[in-house]
Amino acid sequence: MYDKTVRRRRAVLVLLVVLSLILLTAYFGEAPSGRLHSVQRGFLTVISPIQNGANKALKPVRDLFGWIGDTVHAKSQRDQLLKQVDKLRRELVANEAEKRSYGELLSLYHLDSGLKVSDYRPVNATVVAKSPNVWYSTVTIDEGESAGVRVNDPVINGEGLVGKVAQTASDGAQVSLITDSSMGVSARIGAGNSVGILQPKVGDSNDLLLQYLPANAAANPGEYVVTSGTVSSPDDSLYPPGIPVGQVTSVNEESAYKSVNVRPLVNLHSVDVVQVLTAAQGTLPSNLSHLVLALPAPQSGGGASGEQLASTGIGG
Repeated sequence: MYDKTVRRRRAVLVLLVVLSLILLTAYFGEAPSGRLHSVQRGFLTVISPIQNGANKALKPVRDLFGWIGDTVHAKSQRDQLLKQVDKLRRELVANEAEKRSYGELLSLYHLDSGLKVSDYRPVNATVVAKSPNVWYSTVTIDEGESAGVRVNDPVINGEGLVGKVAQTASDGAQVSLITDSSMGVSARIGAGNSVGILQPKVGDSNDLLLQYLPANAAANPGEYVVTSGTVSSPDDSLYPPGIPVGQVTSVNEESAYKSVNVRPLVNLHSVDVVQVLTAAQGTLPSNLSHLVLALPAPQSGGGASGEQLASTGIGG
């Protein structure tokens, strides 16, 4: 019974194939006005309205599926674009950081060349921590005794004087900034000979005060204040002469000594790369530093003049 059914189905399939071939041959062989062409036109006339109606009815469904497909594709593209944006943002941040560090190091190179601090051995360092208080009085750097950094070594960046080394460890050091309450820098205005002591201004973390200048010392707003290359006490750092520190903003002449308000040149809130001026044993800065430590401290009575302050200087 099963074999008969299979043979019957095969015979019907062969018959249909043969009939299709005959109809196709007749259709393509007859004229356009023939019966088969007329039957086709009639069939299309009946089917076309149904097909158009079905197309209109199914259009919202097709649109829905198309919208879903477009949405999924758009989300995929959005995710890819977000990943690309994140990658580009990371690259941009890295490039900006590298450019900034390069610019600071280049500024340090130009500063070294201009100051001729060849007697010192500059050590580049990165700031790894800052004082949490609003004064930003200290920073921590990633170079220490193993790199030759010692207490009282001058610290600069491309803009000018940053401060001095206050404490050292094997692989790091703490730097007191020029705005720290413990700091005092022997400085002068421009190329003048009058030397004063530059200290943080009480009540203003962004200002310095150059004090104990002679009454006849010339001082005008806008002039630059630089290190004098001298010390006023054995605890001072022997900064090389001519390091820029700040600019004069105003002058006070209310006492026997003239004092000058000074705005620091270095933006101490954003210091990232610094340079420590280290002095190897036997060099001129090292020998002079030892000499300063061996000398008695200047007497406070009577007021030290610029010439007394400069008597242990390295460059006038």
